[in-house]
Amino acid sequence: MILSFFDQFSIPNLLGIPLMIPALSFPLIVWFTTNRFIQNRYSTIQSFLTFYITKQMMQPISTTGHKWASTFMTLMLTLMLLNTLGLLPYTFTPTTQLSMNMALAIPTWLMTILIGLRNQPTASLGHLLPEGTPTLLIPMLILIETVSLLIRPIALGVRLTANLTAGHLLIQLTSTAVFTLLNSMTLTASMTLIVLALLTCLEMAVALIQAYVFVLLLTLYLQENI
Repeated sequence: MILSFFDQFSIPNLLGIPLMIPALSFPLIVWFTTNRFIQNRYSTIQSFLTFYITKQMMQPISTTGHKWASTFMTLMLTLMLLNTLGLLPYTFTPTTQLSMNMALAIPTWLMTILIGLRNQPTASLGHLLPEGTPTLLIPMLILIETVSLLIRPIALGVRLTANLTAGHLLIQLTSTAVFTLLNSMTLTASMTLIVLALLTCLEMAVALIQAYVFVLLLTLYLQENI
């Protein structure tokens, strides 16, 4: 039973074919088979939400960093798709894997560091040593600030992994309780089913919010280096 709780974090297969392939290709099929140039309510709402989220995300950044808006928006939409993918049947959430999240966090974090070292190396290195630091504390503060800088991508990846993994495990435990109590305690199972529906809505919100937080932190890191 303990192992079955973690089966949701493995890729399901049907006749030896990973079901993630049709799940990931379905949005592309819909994209290429629909007329994207027709203005309708759906496209209008989508454009408005994209513009509003981009505006809020780029608000803390100076004008110099606005050219990265499309990159960050693409990353956020990709994370939203991957985070919510596991809520569909016969799929799993790729971002519950720490290796997947670190593969996204390390290059994007390194991008912000390299931009700072290229554009303003003195100011970027100045973050490692606050102004007015006593001479005796300089080596210790440099070490602390360096560790704090290097731990940022780890925090990005672990935060995303922990939030999604905890939510999926909680849904799995609650659904197991519903099936167990269905025959013996129908009323309790019905109430638990309502809680399960609320948890699913909460997990959907967490998946979207965590994608936004991931990209928002990257924008703040970028702001320090431009």
